[in-house]
Amino acid sequence: MPTVDAGAPGPLTGLAPIRLEFAQKAFIEAHGNLLLVRKSADDPFHPGRWEVPGGRLEVAADLDLDDHIRREVWEEVGLKIDPGPPFHLWQWFMPERDPRVRGGQVRVVATARHCRPVTLDADVDNQEADDYLAECAWVPLAEVESHELIPSLRPVMRAYLTRSR
Repeated sequence: MPTVDAGAPGPLTGLAPIRLEFAQKAFIEAHGNLLLVRKSADDPFHPGRWEVPGGRLEVAADLDLDDHIRREVWEEVGLKIDPGPPFHLWQWFMPERDPRVRGGQVRVVATARHCRPVTLDADVDNQEADDYLAECAWVPLAEVESHELIPSLRPVMRAYLTRSR
């Protein structure tokens, strides 16, 4: 492969940009039920599908990773939690939504965490506009896999349920 001088156009300059983000998902279990949230019909990526609460890190606002997952769960379902250890790491890609970045992608690297609920009255009234949540529900562990999950969450859910049994 020919060498390229620093700053000169080269073989990789034609690739669409990829921005990296970090996310956490909270697996909150109480009395044999797992808390799931269903995306609304107007969600741009996964309308009507189910997942667990959580979201992307706000670098300037979140003090640390525990603060991050607490904030996400509070915003999405109004619960206070005690963050526990991570049990799974995975990634997914999304189209870049910034109109200034043509053809770009967002690579989201995420961790799934066991979280203990401090409160149990969940609702989606606190959510941010871009959360696109229609409802939340405490689902018996035996019924979780019958819900239409976001595709990238399926292997994570299998790992969680395997450990929970």
